[in-house]
Amino acid sequence: MDEQVMVFAPAPLLTVTIEQQADAVELHLHPGGQGVWQTRMIAALGTPVTLCVAVGGEVGDALRKLLVDEDVTVRVVNRQSGTGWYVHDRRDGSRTEIAEDPGAPMVRHDIDELYTVTLTEGLRAPVSVLSGPADPDVVDSDIYRRLAADLSANGGTVVADLSGPHLAAVLEGGVAVLKVSHEELMDDGYADDDSVESLLDAGRRLQQKGAKSVLISRAGEPALALLDDGTALQVHAPPLELADHRGAGDSMTAGVAAVLARGGDLREAIRIGAAAGALNVTRHGLGTGRAEAVRELAGRVRLTPLEDASGGSDDG
Repeated sequence: MDEQVMVFAPAPLLTVTIEQQADAVELHLHPGGQGVWQTRMIAALGTPVTLCVAVGGEVGDALRKLLVDEDVTVRVVNRQSGTGWYVHDRRDGSRTEIAEDPGAPMVRHDIDELYTVTLTEGLRAPVSVLSGPADPDVVDSDIYRRLAADLSANGGTVVADLSGPHLAAVLEGGVAVLKVSHEELMDDGYADDDSVESLLDAGRRLQQKGAKSVLISRAGEPALALLDDGTALQVHAPPLELADHRGAGDSMTAGVAAVLARGGDLREAIRIGAAAGALNVTRHGLGTGRAEAVRELAGRVRLTPLEDASGGSDDG
């Protein structure tokens, strides 16, 4: 199907949030996890999306019902082990973790079934997003290598947002666009520090290992982009007041995938991704936003060649 994205989210979470609204305490239950948040933003941008997940146990039963309410197509595989969850308290305006459980590791049979379902949907979509679990031990990293290799070999565009062993695995399979944060690059030993020079060196090594293009988010600093033609850019998003920094990187990945799925080029995809990430930090809901706002902000995103990183002209 044209203009469609498949999102691989092997281990979604049930999120429970306690909030204070005027004099009332409210309890909110939502599907969560990186792939769910990316899917939500892709749908918000008007691109059809199919979410491939595995759920199990009592928590999984509840999560399955909530996923039905999302405005996306969901392919669910039953897993033998239990689904993960977290409980956060936001009554004072900040986010306090009360308890969490990432879920038990998935067994081989469940992984094989999820692989088959995901490959099927990925072959139907021009773009596939491979997202990671909350805990790397929940999902065997080899499924990422297999999916990246098989989808790429059959003409698909693979976008990955991963770290740790899952990042290493997807690089072995090959990926068109890799989104990674500067913290992840340092944690995984690719970068010695958070300087632009060190991060660019890390990005180039990732390209040598199997990523055609690399997008490096840097929290409040301009993102870095290494394109498949050798171009290096700084990505200057418009400044916006921060409400919640979480989910900005996931929204960036979602924006990139949505544009590529409808045939846009990588520079346009980066602009929309940066705008989606910038908008997300103004909201408390992860992976949320309006397409019209993202499009308006995208016109204010500047892509600056690194040799003119301090300001100067846009690359067009």
